Amino acid sequence: MQPSGPAVAARKGRGRMVDLDPSGQVGQKEPDRANRQYLNYAFYKLDPAFRRLPQAEREEIKAEFQAAVQGWTEGAPAEKGLIQRTYSLVGVRGDVDFMLWRIAFDPAEFQGAQARLNRTRLMGYLTQPYNYLSMQKRSQYVVRIEGSGHGLEMLPGKGKYLFIYPFIKTRAWYDLTPYSRQGMMDEHIYASEPFKGVRINTSYSYGIDDQEFVVAFDSDYPQEFVDLVHRLRYTEASNYTLQDTPMFTCIRKDVADILNDLA
Repeated sequence: MQPSGPAVAARKGRGRMVDLDPSGQVGQKEPDRANRQYLNYAFYKLDPAFRRLPQAEREEIKAEFQAAVQGWTEGAPAEKGLIQRTYSLVGVRGDVDFMLWRIAFDPAEFQGAQARLNRTRLMGYLTQPYNYLSMQKRSQYVVRIEGSGHGLEMLPGKGKYLFIYPFIKTRAWYDLTPYSRQGMMDEHIYASEPFKGVRINTSYSYGIDDQEFVVAFDSDYPQEFVDLVHRLRYTEASNYTLQDTPMFTCIRKDVADILNDLA
């Protein structure tokens, strides 16, 4: 009898075997020092005291901050690979007001970006409740799918909305056999297949931040994302989720519009 079902459907046309040594410890794989993209999801919250300043002063401070944000990428050498996307969370989340999604080949670039902001007057009225650092690398469970976010290059900020959360697997997940994990991920991929309007960008934080992954879903359709997450709750792999909160609904806007949302 031929095997069938979601796992086979998910594997169809992929032409790859299960990675029996995902950690590389059996084969003693050499460290990979190839250039990779690092990601920084920086969330900010405004002190309401800023809104009590005179309007003319507020506008001057906002213009200074806008120039500092935009100055990070403007004129930067292409080899640095600097990418920045800006999002508002005003009205959709109580503990943060906006988010800057930064991408670079060197995480030290994020320090430079924040240093620019720290020298502005507006940073005297801003706190950073959340700040996530992660790195892009190829998934062991899927082959390169153009535009999927599972490969080695990000395709960031294509949609109006970005849904973000840090993610941690249980330690029991890593005790499973490679075949068991691959089977569960095949089911996970198969369940996600109909949701064409949602693009996933998975990045890795092992050893460089508190979470294991940062997952960002790019879409124009919040209703489709809600239905996708609901469906994935019924997959076997969801039993091995330790943490997938806080969850952020980010609305893509340029810096000027974000600042106008604030005050």
